[in-house]
Amino acid sequence: MNTPSFPAIHEIDGLTWSLADLAVRTSAEGPWRSGAFAALAHSGLLAAFIPAERGGTAAAEAGLVAALVEVAERCLTTALALTQWAAAVRIIAAGPTDVQKELLPPLARGDTLTTVGISQLTTSRRHLGRPALAATRDGEAWRLDGICPWVTGADSTQTIVTGAATDDGGQMFFIVPTDAPGLSIDPPLQMLGLTGSRTSVVRFAGVRPSHALPPPASGGVRTGGLSTTALAVGSTRASVGVIAREAQARVGLGPVAADFTAEIAAVESRLMTAAASGIEPADRDRLRADSNGLVVRAAQAALTATKGAGYVTGHPVERLVRESLFFLVWSCPQAVTDAFLCDLTAG
Repeated sequence: MNTPSFPAIHEIDGLTWSLADLAVRTSAEGPWRSGAFAALAHSGLLAAFIPAERGGTAAAEAGLVAALVEVAERCLTTALALTQWAAAVRIIAAGPTDVQKELLPPLARGDTLTTVGISQLTTSRRHLGRPALAATRDGEAWRLDGICPWVTGADSTQTIVTGAATDDGGQMFFIVPTDAPGLSIDPPLQMLGLTGSRTSVVRFAGVRPSHALPPPASGGVRTGGLSTTALAVGSTRASVGVIAREAQARVGLGPVAADFTAEIAAVESRLMTAAASGIEPADRDRLRADSNGLVVRAAQAALTATKGAGYVTGHPVERLVRESLFFLVWSCPQAVTDAFLCDLTAG
């Protein structure tokens, strides 16, 4: 099949190579400090996620997914930050018209930055039996109390789009300035990989949001969407590229590189078909599970191909191996987790 191309995203080739040049610095400092996020804005990629009537260029879903693959291949830290920005933008774009008009144009230009903190509505801390973040009425306003356990770039953005449980058992979204009274941001977590994402716990003590948005659509907040698979495909591409380069000097690696190239092409084809035409939830979860397994195996193969050099801290393959494990814990629906564990235990 022909893979749909992304339309009118300016300077994408130059952008991805710029991100690759900045990747080492980004992995340590984050894309907001390294200049990678500014490069996204300058290229026009941020605007592609935003409706034309709100200052954007409104690229099609297939184009956005393809762009995420390209970015992730060059720098997974930047790609992760972009997905969190895009998730926040999608929530804002579904909100009241006046909120859209106020917030989306500067986001499209990169003049302001936002991120999302909604894991407490989906996978994080649901087992505790009480909401991690609660919203209560305070006169005509709202009050937020609790925590967001995972917020990427919380200390590097102006706003956080978050979700909280309400008194009536429902959920609502809120936009909160990061300098709001009562809001505190913990130091970024030191993680196995992607520490440059500057992911932090954010705490709310009587915080008043600047905007309240409608509750999530029917069915609640969805996890395991196509963007997570797109990033896994991009990261796999990076590992397969390493194997292919090693194969130029070692003939025995040629078939390995060819097999992985064919496998990633098949998964990417399924991804792009889903982005262009839609996909059923069960098939989406299977695609995610397949991409999770592939990204881990490809990184391990790249490590094997580079031998001891790739095992040294700071080597690009060492980073790829650590980053591949992120997909086992990032927004994984239970069906995806179960499928991966089943694959691990299959004899």
